[in-house]
Amino acid sequence: MSNTEITKDKLAYDLKIVVEDAEELLKATASQAGEKVAEARAKIQESLDIAKGKLSRLREVGVDKAKEAAAATDDFVHEHPWKAVGIGAAVGVIVGMLISRR
Repeated sequence: MSNTEITKDKLAYDLKIVVEDAEELLKATASQAGEKVAEARAKIQESLDIAKGKLSRLREVGVDKAKEAAAATDDFVHEHPWKAVGIGAAVGVIVGMLISRR
């Protein structure tokens, strides 16, 4: 996993936490009255809707990338079945050696 992917995952997680906290804040202030409170709630709600949209798009991009990787792997296996078997066997041997060391 590259640093960019780790950063995207961390950003998505952090954004999810912010959205959840903002929703809790909106629920907690629902009974509060006043013009300034209403304005603040409206701004928070608007920002929350934008953040949810961005988070949704980020998830869609992640799903699309995963599908592309799966399709590329499937194509490789179909085009080079013996290489795939060899790679799988090599990985199995390495994992077996690592497990036997414990």
